[in-house]
Order: sequence, then C-alpha cells, then structure tokens
Amino acid sequence: MPRLPCLLLCLTLLGGCASQIKDPGGVWINQAAIEAAVETGRLREALLTYGPNLEWQIDTARKTATFSNGFELEEGTLSGEQAQRWSVSFYGETQEFLALRDNALIQEAGATWPEQQFVKAQPTTLAESPVGSRFEHSLYQAFLGGTWKIRQGSGQGGLVLFHADGRIEGLPASERFALCLAGDCAAMSGEHDSLWLQLGPEGKPWIFRLEGEKLQIFAALNRAQPDEMPDLYPGELHWLLERQ
Repeated sequence: MPRLPCLLLCLTLLGGCASQIKDPGGVWINQAAIEAAVETGRLREALLTYGPNLEWQIDTARKTATFSNGFELEEGTLSGEQAQRWSVSFYGETQEFLALRDNALIQEAGATWPEQQFVKAQPTTLAESPVGSRFEHSLYQAFLGGTWKIRQGSGQGGLVLFHADGRIEGLPASERFALCLAGDCAAMSGEHDSLWLQLGPEGKPWIFRLEGEKLQIFAALNRAQPDEMPDLYPGELHWLLERQ
C-alpha cells in the first residue's frame, strides 16, 4: 500500500478510537423516550416503554451519580467495577450498574426495570443544570417545538410558542407550562397525557392529545370523590393548535 493512503487509514482508525467516550462523566438523557414520544404523540406511553429513568448526571471527580425519573432524584456513590463498567450504590443497599457501549451510557437491567440507554446531552451555556432539566429541555423542544397556530378556542388565529425552558407565548392566560412525566400528576391522569399551564401564581392541569401536527388541549375533569385522589379525564375541547 502506498505510504500516504496507509497513513490516512491509520489516522482514521486512530481517530475513531480516540472518539470513543471512555469517561462517563457528564449529563446523559433518555433519547429513545423522546424519539418515541415524538413519533407516536403519546408521551406517557413512551416514558413507560423506555423509562423509567430519564436522565443521569455523573460527576467522576466527586464519585457521584444522580438519576431523575421525572419525579424523584436519587444520588448514589460511583465506583469502578471493571473497564467501562461502574456501579452506583444508593444508601449502601441497592446498586445500579452502568456501562459505556458505542458512546452510549447503558443502565443494565435490574430487578425492577429493563436495560435503558442514554446519550450524552448537548453542551449548554449554563454552568450547572438541575438534574432532569436537560431531558426536559430536549423533550420540550422536540415534542412541542416550532410555531403553532390556534385553530379553535380563545385567541383563535394567534401563534403559540412552547419554549424549551417551560415558557409559553401566545396562549391566552398562560405564561408557563410543564408536561407531566411521572409522579402524582401521572397517577391522577391515568392513561391520558397531561400538562400544567400557569399564569403568575395560579395554574391547573389540562389533558392533551398530540396527533401529527395537531395538538388538542381539553379541560381536565375530575370524577373522584372529594376524599379521593383526583381522577382526571378529558372534558370540553378548549384549544386546537396546529403546528405550522
């Protein structure tokens, strides 16, 4: 083989090896759950299928690893088991095992959940981000990004923007939103997807359906008794938005 092509081949191989991530430190997000939500429009179903954990923040210097499932945060102690495999101990009792495979962070299958895969989050200008926020930002941008037009409901004809940081523009009586990922809000809405809309200190849950480029937002009605946990279901259609 001529020297120049041989040298280029060697450099290519070395570059490929050098590009492999060897340190798990940083922020890792459950991209598979985001992609499934975008493809199907069914957020809760995607989170249940590819979750439950949504983000890992790993600090190899401090030897800590923290995960978020959209409702709870758990911080554990990180230790190396063998090459490209680490254990995370929680309260000295339970353990999770993490490994690097093809530049993905793998949370190995355990007693309560299957194997899960995470990708390195994109760099951010923020010095520090609360655990879970990078997943939320990526989800919000992918799931509700773009410009929406109000086809039906108050503010009809206006344009709506859902920002990755939870701000919302153009939807009447709303300045903040949050998609329900897990916890009490998921228990209350059951099989329905829900979001929280807020203006100032006041806010309330809504039921939504995303089908293609159309977003329906319904009033959330409660069929539970006053002394029971709310059991929400969709009521009257309040807004119909269409992505432009």
